[in-house]
Amino acid sequence: MIHIPPSGSHIHHTIEAYLGRYPDERGALMPLLDALTRSEDPTSRKTYPGHITCSAVVIDCHDQVLHIRHKIFDKDLTPGGHIEPADTALPSAALRELQEEVGIPPSAVVPLMGYEGIPLDIDVHDIAANPDKGEPAHQHYDFRFAFRLLGERKIHLQVEEVTDYRWLPFAKVPAPTIAAKLALLPSSTSP
Repeated sequence: MIHIPPSGSHIHHTIEAYLGRYPDERGALMPLLDALTRSEDPTSRKTYPGHITCSAVVIDCHDQVLHIRHKIFDKDLTPGGHIEPADTALPSAALRELQEEVGIPPSAVVPLMGYEGIPLDIDVHDIAANPDKGEPAHQHYDFRFAFRLLGERKIHLQVEEVTDYRWLPFAKVPAPTIAAKLALLPSSTSP
């Protein structure tokens, strides 16, 4: 079976829909936009100086966001990671990572209303070189998709990559761009 990564048109459409909401971020996304003009596959983890990753911003009924403690980076992050050959769309990559890292299946979440297929946030950040994996310093262009958790779910950590998890209120989310966008959402806990 041949697997096709997310198409260039899918990626461009997703970015343009995002920039339609956040036009002031075009400058910050220039490394990503430049990467899309090159011949290399921007979804391949072997593409340098950067490549696309996808994360799941999972919000529970108490307006708290799921964070994992990443073993390598030793910090709280939303579940996410590299695109795999079987991923045909960016949101499905985020959902696959969610299931792999914490055991929450795609059927246990729904896209945040108004963000169906559009990231809540796109972040460009630096990743240090990893000589053990033969990876130079590079950038991740992280597409962060927001989902609402349906009910309560038991967490099953992927112990190879994740050491712990916790639910954080919007105001305590460590990624400033995610926290700022969450602060603008209506509360699901208000009467």
